[in-house]
Amino acid sequence: MRFLLWGAGGLFAAFISVAAAFGQTAFDQTALDHTTCGGETACTLEGGEYYVHTPKGLNASQPKGAIFFLHGHRGKAVNEIHNKSFLNMADKLGVAFIAVQGLEGTWSFPTAPRHLRDEYAFFDRVLADVSKRFGVRRDRTMLAGFSSGAFMTWYLACDDADRFSGYAPIAGAFWKPLPESCKTKEPYLFHVHGTSDKVVPLAGRALGGGRWIQGDVYKSFDVWLHQASVSEGSARHYTSGNLQCERWSPKGGVLELCLHDGGHSVRAEWIKRAWMELAKVRGWPDYATPTVHAHCQDPDDKLTDAEQQKAC
Repeated sequence: MRFLLWGAGGLFAAFISVAAAFGQTAFDQTALDHTTCGGETACTLEGGEYYVHTPKGLNASQPKGAIFFLHGHRGKAVNEIHNKSFLNMADKLGVAFIAVQGLEGTWSFPTAPRHLRDEYAFFDRVLADVSKRFGVRRDRTMLAGFSSGAFMTWYLACDDADRFSGYAPIAGAFWKPLPESCKTKEPYLFHVHGTSDKVVPLAGRALGGGRWIQGDVYKSFDVWLHQASVSEGSARHYTSGNLQCERWSPKGGVLELCLHDGGHSVRAEWIKRAWMELAKVRGWPDYATPTVHAHCQDPDDKLTDAEQQKAC
């Protein structure tokens, strides 16, 4: 391809002239960067890799948003990029879906049994990389994670709430010893957990003969509430689908705990709901309602009849 561009007797120069005529002053290298990875081809960078799915037919004027997802223990990000429920969710919302790979299938949060990399620095590089390669805006991002990925999500929010625009951990919070406080302001955090979860119970559990202990979810919320001087009894209670939710509204953030009566599981609809709630409180008019890009109905993320007809 490079030989053809340079050997075509000024063809490349002509292309630049045409681009300039449409208001581009130079060739945008990032337009080529994304062709080197995407879908089942991993995007590699210092310290690790991620996979990305980008919906087709996005409105060019719409800010490019992204939902990042962290797999559970011993998981593989490529499996998440194969998950039709997740891809359908991203298509419907009109956002990129980015599955990040943990080193050796695990995450190195502060109280984790293993520490294989500096996750805070790594995620800063991931955010910079997706911005460069795919034009994702840093102010339109949400980090979701399941189980071990949710542990990591809580600690990333505790380290820097502004790293992502919002957080959606599912079935996982802090580990003991819980942090006394976080060095950052309160995040926009939407947590979902099953009351029958035995893998990561709401009260936490000991692992490795007591060497490590998953933290209590309510006490994890208390870290934020105490830091923000918000009383536990000030929560607003409401029902959303199969979720029983309570929400606190500290100054400049949102803390929400939603419970379902199931076990250790994750559903695309919970992540989609978190994105929609985040869009509301953040005031993102372009993401206030879903944009249907779906190709067909998925049993885990049902469309209305009107949306189904339009999408399929």
